[in-house]
Amino acid sequence: MTGAIFRFYAELNDLLPERQRYREQRIEFKGQQTVKHLIESAGIPHTEVDLILANGNPVDFSYVPNEGELISVYPMFESFDISTLTQLRPKALREPKFILDGHLGRLAAYLRMLGFDALYRNEIDDEQLARISKEEKRILLTRDRGLLKRNEVTHGFLLKTLDPRQQLLSVVLRFDLVRLFKPFTRCIACNGQLEPVDKKEIIGQLEPKTKKYFYKFKKCTNCGKIYWAGSHHKRMRELIEWLKNEASE
Repeated sequence: MTGAIFRFYAELNDLLPERQRYREQRIEFKGQQTVKHLIESAGIPHTEVDLILANGNPVDFSYVPNEGELISVYPMFESFDISTLTQLRPKALREPKFILDGHLGRLAAYLRMLGFDALYRNEIDDEQLARISKEEKRILLTRDRGLLKRNEVTHGFLLKTLDPRQQLLSVVLRFDLVRLFKPFTRCIACNGQLEPVDKKEIIGQLEPKTKKYFYKFKKCTNCGKIYWAGSHHKRMRELIEWLKNEASE
């Protein structure tokens, strides 16, 4: 039986059993196994890993460890650039698009509120999620580790909380999204694009109380839903400001 010594760093330890955190561990295997397979056998999806060192040298997911070799595994780096080292996945997506699993409807609505293309349908199964993520180059967001271990998934993020606001903050921080905010440009209901519309064109679709106000209206080009800056708008603005403040700290 061959074995290599693995050491996981920073928040990757949160995905390990408590007794294995912040320490070296020997992972044994038969035959030739890739470092990607061995990392995932420890419970860590490959999408959470940004750098792998074998005895101090950068390697990619296809690397096959040798007996006794020290494998150091690091998460996404926020404070310095490692782009000159071995890249583990295709280059970052310049215009991030997302696909979310069936338990993340509120997060999808939040991302759409910020102007991001966030595909969400609660009837999509894991196979479809992985396939669409690959074919449409979408970042897969999920709380399911197994889903992110699929080979088709190259860009993904494992959410570690059930709180939608904290989920949103973690996605914004992980993918550096603040600079890309385009609030109120996408339909929260269907993900379509919003365009300004004259009140006269939609007057028949408005409630009597709404007709009295001089709002600026927008209409979804896909589903036809109408939006305006009502009482809910203030709460959304407060959420956006909170995100910006949290991201700047």
